[in-house]
Amino acid sequence: MSHFLHPTVAEIHLDALAHNYHQIRSRIHPGVKILAVVKDNAYGHGAVVIGRELERLGVDLLGVAFTGEGVELRDAGIKKPILVLSGIYEEEIESVIEYDLIPMVFNGEMGKSLSDKAKRRNRRVKVHLKFDTGMGRLGVPVEEAGKFLEHMKEFPNLVIDGVASHFSMVGEEYTRGQLKAFKGVAEFFREEGIRPTHWHISSSAPMIDFPDSWFNLVRPGIMIYGSYPSREYVGRIALRPVMRLRTAIGFLKRVLAGTKISYGGTYITQRESVIACLPVGYGDGYNRRLSNGGEVLLRAKRVPVVGRICMDVTMVDVTDVADVVLGDEVVLIGRQGGDEITAEEIAEKIGTISYEVLCTVGKRVPRVSMRGGKPIEVEVYVRREIEQRGH
Repeated sequence: MSHFLHPTVAEIHLDALAHNYHQIRSRIHPGVKILAVVKDNAYGHGAVVIGRELERLGVDLLGVAFTGEGVELRDAGIKKPILVLSGIYEEEIESVIEYDLIPMVFNGEMGKSLSDKAKRRNRRVKVHLKFDTGMGRLGVPVEEAGKFLEHMKEFPNLVIDGVASHFSMVGEEYTRGQLKAFKGVAEFFREEGIRPTHWHISSSAPMIDFPDSWFNLVRPGIMIYGSYPSREYVGRIALRPVMRLRTAIGFLKRVLAGTKISYGGTYITQRESVIACLPVGYGDGYNRRLSNGGEVLLRAKRVPVVGRICMDVTMVDVTDVADVVLGDEVVLIGRQGGDEITAEEIAEKIGTISYEVLCTVGKRVPRVSMRGGKPIEVEVYVRREIEQRGH
């Protein structure tokens, strides 16, 4: 496919993406729109590929964290509305206007700067106002909603297109409290005669648990990619993992009992063993905490990671797998035969969440878009960087 294509590849299965999107769409009312979150390179899956496919599927809006992520999508030809969820900075205002991005605004100073620059360009800019209902992070405290709204009315070149908040946790009492606070903001806006197009607070988990949090826009993130917000959601919505991370055996060697493997000799063979070296490591996002504890799939069997995972190489013990040869496919995340290693399983082993497992798959790992089980496009980031430097 490409002489730059490394054996370690992240397959991005667009059929699974479509399945997940339709699963989400089927759970909400027809009048509720979907903003698909594609921040951090679409949770490691490739923002441009995912954004284009979601646009084709009919998504209503896309959500990014930062202005540069939105610019990347626009440069790729994506036309759907793009919301910059984490707000913007003074230096980014011109790009926001030029690329028709929708910033989240939660302070008056930014509102004024944005309005002033839009006025100089004879433009009006859509914004979403964010209120803190209990997350304790970004957003205007709900008790200051009136004062903030009065301030925003002073900026005629801003169009209040949406109002948003963010849940802190999915727990009945606390979530209900946040929801009540957000409904209070909505009531205040109605009393003031201001009717933004979009109201949104619900991400993946509360979208399932709290239908009254849908308002007229939901923001699914992790579920779009076929992973669950937490273990208790498995089975409550049928999702398919979009990413399959695979590599191939790069080197095989037979070692004697008592051989120390990798840095620090943290693993010592107890028998004559066959050790396979895989061209993948923590530099590719395969977490070092899986050293002496992770497993991979080889010929539909689980084999253990042995020794410390290196930046570029991981060792596995393949002694119990017959007829192993160089180039055999090894799956780190995903299905092979009748077994599957999920991002959730890896997350539990290393004490984190599936979001981190997916997001940290490194940019030097080529993303291969798949449809119908066949590759249709390759995104090789290392090659792109070489070409941009003129080499």
